[in-house]
Amino acid sequence: MRGVTKRIHGKTVLDGVTVEFPRGEISGVRGHNGSGKTMLLRAVAGLIRIDEGEVRVLGRDVARGDTFPESMGFLIEPMKLWDDLTGFQNLRMLASIRGAVGQDEIENALRRVGLDPEDKRRVKSYSLGMHQRLCIAQAIMERPAIILLDEPTNALDDVGRCSMRGLLLEEKRRGATIVIVSHDAAELDAVADYRFEMSEGAIRKEW
Repeated sequence: MRGVTKRIHGKTVLDGVTVEFPRGEISGVRGHNGSGKTMLLRAVAGLIRIDEGEVRVLGRDVARGDTFPESMGFLIEPMKLWDDLTGFQNLRMLASIRGAVGQDEIENALRRVGLDPEDKRRVKSYSLGMHQRLCIAQAIMERPAIILLDEPTNALDDVGRCSMRGLLLEEKRRGATIVIVSHDAAELDAVADYRFEMSEGAIRKEW
């Protein structure tokens, strides 16, 4: 990402951002609400059109929002699911878009985040923590090369947070490049190889 600027209704939400997230590592971006960290992930995912700059992901230019990276999973808030479907049915619907994974991979993703693939409850009856786990499951189920996570431990209890750290380290060992944005410095410090600070749409590397 080089010189990326994004304006919304005249307000600059990304201000000349230049950053590189090392391949195969976990990068953590800390920032308060409104710092631009979620917009940063949207730019990397190709979900927004930027006004200036360049965004290259796996060799592809996604800066103008015209294309999406081939191998990417993400949880970017707010994320909507199908409330009247079960967790498994939700993932099956999402998996059908690319056809890259089948039932075994979907069930495995659910188990890895602590959900039961056989649970017949509809998502509308899920607790906030269960909903968050399901969102993380959809981000990892296709074993993507890049994983983007926006406040992934929101609504998780201490056990869930510990489990999620283990999952992220497993994904790193698999070779995934992971970018996490969060307001919680301690959560980032627990898993990140590199940490960045974001404020008022600008970013700097801390370590």
